[in-house]
Amino acid sequence: MTCRMERLGYEKAGRCEVEGKPACRAGLKDGKRLIHAAHLSRPEHYFSVYQSCCNWDCAFCHSWRFTQRRNGTWWSPEDFVEKCLDYLETVTVFEPKDRATSYHALDLCLGCGGCVLGERHPDCPGVLDPDDIVLSPQGWGPARNIVAFTGGDLTCRPKFYIECARLLKSETDDLWLLLETNGYGLVPENLEELAAAGVDSVWLDVKAWDERVHRELTGATNEHSIEAIELVPEHGMTLEVCTLYIPGYVEADQILKVAETVAEVDKTIPFTILAYFPEYRMKVRPPTVSELKTAERLAREVAGLKNVRIGNEHVALPG
Repeated sequence: MTCRMERLGYEKAGRCEVEGKPACRAGLKDGKRLIHAAHLSRPEHYFSVYQSCCNWDCAFCHSWRFTQRRNGTWWSPEDFVEKCLDYLETVTVFEPKDRATSYHALDLCLGCGGCVLGERHPDCPGVLDPDDIVLSPQGWGPARNIVAFTGGDLTCRPKFYIECARLLKSETDDLWLLLETNGYGLVPENLEELAAAGVDSVWLDVKAWDERVHRELTGATNEHSIEAIELVPEHGMTLEVCTLYIPGYVEADQILKVAETVAEVDKTIPFTILAYFPEYRMKVRPPTVSELKTAERLAREVAGLKNVRIGNEHVALPG
């Protein structure tokens, strides 16, 4: 199996290897994808399919136990659609396509289960009835009409995702299909096929603005990830962007650059600043609350983004 990115004329990721094999050879076989787990996830409140094996080897990966190791069972596109249709039977909240994101989950539900237990949280959005709230392996919340590929990323070889999208859309129009991706595989040739097949939205995880820092952290270029900020909406897909705050590596100045690029496309694109925490090979400290707040303020007031939030604030250091 030769590298599709190289065949298209792009650079191969520098650390694209899982257990001694290229990630695509480790995680794809006979038209099937190696899947670690699948369930209704929190706080996203949608059905997440966690993939094993990834085209990057991020130093801070929080899913390394299954993205940097082969761990799971083999799913065909037919298996994926069967699981999605089963999930559809449990959906309690139907969202429009422009809310087929992780970002919009928290304005529906905090995931505390207070309303079910008889006492709403003081900060509860108050838009759902207790009957809309269900228990999943990661806690309480609604079941939204969104299914997402997450975990290990192999969108650089899009055929499996294309087949999944085509089959799903042939069965139902009631589920939105979301790709959570590092963006490496979102080159024009792949994006065109993914959009045509029926992929509805993209959660784009931009790891760093600075190319040197990005290569140090991930082993790959960030060129395609940055370009995807413009290309994804051009292909009719809903876009949300996320970037990590990693002290000493990705701080407010780089986050502002990403935010400004997003704002140039559309100031209403949802933007999440995610607090890094030590994991895998990365042992630097988490950001402080004030560092996150500064980055958030710059994204809003300097870049001009309308929809900005901080994620993982509970792992941030005081101060």
